[in-house]
Amino acid sequence: MTDRANLEGQIAVVTGASRGIGKAIAKELAAHGATVVINYNGSEAKADEVKHEIVEKGGCAQCMQCNVADYEGCEAFIKAVIEQFGRIDILVNNAGITKDGLLMRMSEEDFSDVIDVNLKGTFHCIRFASRQMMKQRSGKIINLASVVGISGNAGQVNYAASKAGVIGMTKSMAKELANGTFPVAARPAATPIILPSAIPQSMCLSGNTFWKIAVLVAPARSASSTTRSSCSFPISTRAFP
Repeated sequence: MTDRANLEGQIAVVTGASRGIGKAIAKELAAHGATVVINYNGSEAKADEVKHEIVEKGGCAQCMQCNVADYEGCEAFIKAVIEQFGRIDILVNNAGITKDGLLMRMSEEDFSDVIDVNLKGTFHCIRFASRQMMKQRSGKIINLASVVGISGNAGQVNYAASKAGVIGMTKSMAKELANGTFPVAARPAATPIILPSAIPQSMCLSGNTFWKIAVLVAPARSASSTTRSSCSFPISTRAFP
């Protein structure tokens, strides 16, 4: 990958960044100079480990707890980020959960919990971060979806519904927000970016491995163009000028 971004001075918020894909994204953003806000819900120790790994390699990171399913909690979280850093340049809505089960046996609680985190949590963060980005007249929003949101999957009606919702929501938000001010990108919504339905944790733990996967499945789109690019996303000078 030769098309790499310099994110020096940019503030990146990554939700659900204490492990897995979120961890890999946080580490990669930090490796390119961004100051990363590592959001976590209950895994404080794991979030601290991610911060330590970033700082150990010369990067900058800060851990902040927030349950993205909590509307008022998200408002306070985004406000705290802005108060501490003065801006938000990148928002990666990665936080998500699964509570798989057959439709006829799935409880309302299991259905609602997944919707609350995966779909409403994404809305909550965009709802409050977008105001700051509008003031800045710049910013990038990346929402993680799944191929399951398009194709569906037996035993995952709640997860599929949440990710299909993220795709539709991102398309609508792009029409509202991406009017020359800043781009909204989704996997696989406003840009044609699709993640596999399942990525092994062992692969997610390596930032390099994850981004090699991303190069193959996630072409980037220019903020000023509707054409596709073969470079990686989101660590791309096209996605992050």
